[in-house]
Amino acid sequence: MKYHKIEKELFIKNRKNFAAKMLPSSLAVFNSNDIYPIGADSTLPFQQNRDLFYLSGVDQEESILVIFPDCPNPKHREILFLKETNEHIAVWEGEKLTKEKAFETSGIKTVYWLQDLDKILFEIMTQCDTVYINTNEHYRANVETETREDRFTKKLKDRFPAHRVAKSNPILQRLRSVKDQIEIDLIQNACNITEKGFRRILEFVKPGVMEFNIEAEFMHEFLNNRSRGFAYTPIVASGNNANVLHYIENNQECKAGDLILLDVGAEYANYSSDMSRTIPVSGKFTARQKEVYNAVNRVKNEATKLLTPGTIWADYHVEVGKLMTSELIGLGLLDKADVQNENPDWPAYKKYFMHGTSHHMGLDTHDYGILTEPMQANMVFTVEPGIYIPDEGFGIRLEDDVVIQETGEPFNLMRNIPIEADEIEEIMNK
Repeated sequence: MKYHKIEKELFIKNRKNFAAKMLPSSLAVFNSNDIYPIGADSTLPFQQNRDLFYLSGVDQEESILVIFPDCPNPKHREILFLKETNEHIAVWEGEKLTKEKAFETSGIKTVYWLQDLDKILFEIMTQCDTVYINTNEHYRANVETETREDRFTKKLKDRFPAHRVAKSNPILQRLRSVKDQIEIDLIQNACNITEKGFRRILEFVKPGVMEFNIEAEFMHEFLNNRSRGFAYTPIVASGNNANVLHYIENNQECKAGDLILLDVGAEYANYSSDMSRTIPVSGKFTARQKEVYNAVNRVKNEATKLLTPGTIWADYHVEVGKLMTSELIGLGLLDKADVQNENPDWPAYKKYFMHGTSHHMGLDTHDYGILTEPMQANMVFTVEPGIYIPDEGFGIRLEDDVVIQETGEPFNLMRNIPIEADEIEEIMNK
């Protein structure tokens, strides 16, 4: 891994918080992700299952975590099963975690090699009544691939059919949505790397560059700052491409007079950042572009103030809709008749701003969090309003990542990333 070592106290605390929510006489099992094949002997770069990482800090394949707080054998209340390292693996792939390194990473004292799994698992399953399985129940999840976790769950239920089954996911949704200060610092680092990339491209962009040239400049800066790369597939959308919300082709020329919508974020230590900025290819906004830009920025600033403890996500979006409606009327894109005659299920403002304004942020770009429950301090959210006008050939989205505070406005993790139109023009025209 490129990132600096994370203090194991974070993972010790995370396991303690998870164990406190478990039923009596129960154990929970978490599996690493697969290494996914492409073809022949090619594979996708490995990315760890975020839940396993959150609870252990282990960032390698073929790893299993067991948490069993009531185990009669104290040695088995926390167990890691790892792929055994050897000289052959060390030469061909690089050395894997030793038992000692696994403890330094996770704080877990009991570490077995995977070949001991069946024997140890049988022993501890005879000592519990309930087993927690880990399923992905994120509201955006759409998984067609059978994961390593899925396969393990099938075998576990087949081998131990008399055990009660419980779900880890609701516990993790609540725990992961409220960040520890160590996590906030890691997300801040990801945001700082994103800032470096953005400042780099402000000096790079000019008419004639290709969207993929801009993507490459970001990647250069990210890798040079210990990031693995993009936290998600980057959007570099010039001109009318910005009106395709998930445009990822990034293969067009950036032309004079056009805007470029950038939705780009660096990851760091598996934690995400998520930034949107919109900049002028020629280094200067037209009067109309700046008028719309400033309207989006005002909505972002006012929406941010609404992110306070106790707020309900759905209610928040209703209020943001009101802010956006007012701005769209001011821009001449809507009139009062449009609003009076709107469909309550698809308000008039949705013609120009059709996506949500905020989502949880953390280990996943669209992180865990139960949207029907009130917001809490130390949750991290994006704020990302946009106005998309295909008839005028541009779309504008602005996005920051913020931490909800106990009182007052959220803390902006992207406070140092240029966003005011005048500042962007000034930097681009140095």
